[in-house]
Amino acid sequence: MQRHLRNLLAAALLVATAGAASAGVTVTYEQPDKFRDMPYSQVDRDEILRQLSEHFGKLGQELPQGQDLRITVKDIDLAGRIEPARWNFNNDIRLLRGGADWPTMKLSYVLEENGQVLRSGEASINNMMYLERLNRYSSGDPLRFEKQMVDEWFKRDISAPKLSAH
Repeated sequence: MQRHLRNLLAAALLVATAGAASAGVTVTYEQPDKFRDMPYSQVDRDEILRQLSEHFGKLGQELPQGQDLRITVKDIDLAGRIEPARWNFNNDIRLLRGGADWPTMKLSYVLEENGQVLRSGEASINNMMYLERLNRYSSGDPLRFEKQMVDEWFKRDISAPKLSAH
């Protein structure tokens, strides 16, 4: 029960952090303890969610004034696979092999302007060729492949103008 309360408080803090990064973006995490692939350490898990919230907030700064984006992240599978470090029990190692270990994320979103829904939907995004592509993020950024994946989703589904069917 105490762990559940701590996770709820951490999620609330992340939402507040995301809101501070960009007034037009709110990020929530739906049952983050059940995400498919996250570090074992709660501190490391919280840091990943904080960094993702910040990244969504930075992307939201590109939205026109008056637009608000609400994102609910439902699952995350980070690039690579976690392997326990045999020589250090406190740190795990994330191995990136480029096989079927690409990053994925499931989310839902609502983009509004002045209370009117402009776009909404569910998305299952991935970066299947994550090791084969150019990446503008530093090799020292532990979420560089996930950020690249989120950038492409944002550009395609959020900031790109929708063409009329007429």
